[in-house]
Amino acid sequence: MQHELQQKVKIINADPSAMGLFGLAIVTLVASSQKLEITSGLSYAVPWALFLGAFAQLFACIQDSKRNNTFGMTAFGAYAFFWFAMAANWLIKMGVFGSVLASHADGKQLGVAFAGYLIFTLFMTIGAMETHKVLFFIFCLIDLLFLGLTFDAFGVAAEFFHGLAAYAEMGIGLLSLYGTGAAVLNAHFEREFIPVGKAFGIFKK
Repeated sequence: MQHELQQKVKIINADPSAMGLFGLAIVTLVASSQKLEITSGLSYAVPWALFLGAFAQLFACIQDSKRNNTFGMTAFGAYAFFWFAMAANWLIKMGVFGSVLASHADGKQLGVAFAGYLIFTLFMTIGAMETHKVLFFIFCLIDLLFLGLTFDAFGVAAEFFHGLAAYAEMGIGLLSLYGTGAAVLNAHFEREFIPVGKAFGIFKK
């Protein structure tokens, strides 16, 4: 009898959450600086939206898929494509694709997209409760960001909701930088070097 020798190979991929959070941190800091009028214009915001907000999070999405992490894959993927879309919207607004597209842009269509992302983020916030508290509060701030963006786009109390979106986005950037540092150093030192808070432990068995 011939015996077949079966060998199992386990491939271990590094946790990509630090890279994904770093991308989110930088793009939200740049975008919020424009909303808060610390900086002006969108020309320099576009590259950060594409390369940090979009590609860095898309990289994290693909790596999380390899790790069978549905939550991380969906979150990083959804927000990566959000920033691809926002970069394209900004380019249209600035007339890069021609005056016809720019003149026919309807801001309320953005409001519809923002509302969809708000609903999506509410679901993801529930999921984040079973990760750690830093990530949960990042999602809470993203909820506020999309709430502000949605009402601002529809012209409902625009000044208030624009401010809400701006400060929530700045908070996302700062807290995501903290989360990035924690993800890197906790993995590097193989212990909780920077605290992130335990999961709420409400939904998982």
